[in-house]
Amino acid sequence: MVTDDRSDEALMTAYVGGDARALRELFRRHAPRLIRVMAGHLGSTADAQDVVQAAFLNLHRARRDFRAGSRLQPWLYTIAYNLMRDHHRYRGRRPELLTEPTGPGGHDTRPSQAPGPDADLYAAPIRRALAQLPEAQREVIVLHWFAGFSFAEVADLVGARRTAVKVRAHRGYKRLRELLGPEYLELGGADSEAVTVQEPKA
Repeated sequence: MVTDDRSDEALMTAYVGGDARALRELFRRHAPRLIRVMAGHLGSTADAQDVVQAAFLNLHRARRDFRAGSRLQPWLYTIAYNLMRDHHRYRGRRPELLTEPTGPGGHDTRPSQAPGPDADLYAAPIRRALAQLPEAQREVIVLHWFAGFSFAEVADLVGARRTAVKVRAHRGYKRLRELLGPEYLELGGADSEAVTVQEPKA
């Protein structure tokens, strides 16, 4: 598979200009991690995949609003988080899936299905513990722990100062350790890999 080394912003500019393949590359690049983030909030990989599909549909619809010099990733995550919040408000109503042609001339540019995240991270104890955190702490921890973003990247995504993000993370991780108990939590049975419930390095 040929790797496209263009930046996200260059790909988005190309897509706006008619390069249908650019959207596929953006989906390939961002969908797996974004599904992981949404599943951390929703507790369901299937619901997360629906939200991410809808986010890319909205990205397509708003593509001409993209401005040169803007960063794509925070915009994409804002779209996804808004859809996720709508999903919480109207649980039971499935988000609209990416089912329409998106390229000029009616070419089908629907991205291929991304692989789902590691289901062990969405085991019931972790879902219950995350659900007990304030939304601001949960958002930071899902982005930092589940998705692997640095604190600087999380700050950029949530629109907060890095110091504020680190405070939220510190409080959230402390509460998770209180809720989950041991330093290591066995997920999915004795043969599964132990997940360390510790604050990762920045």
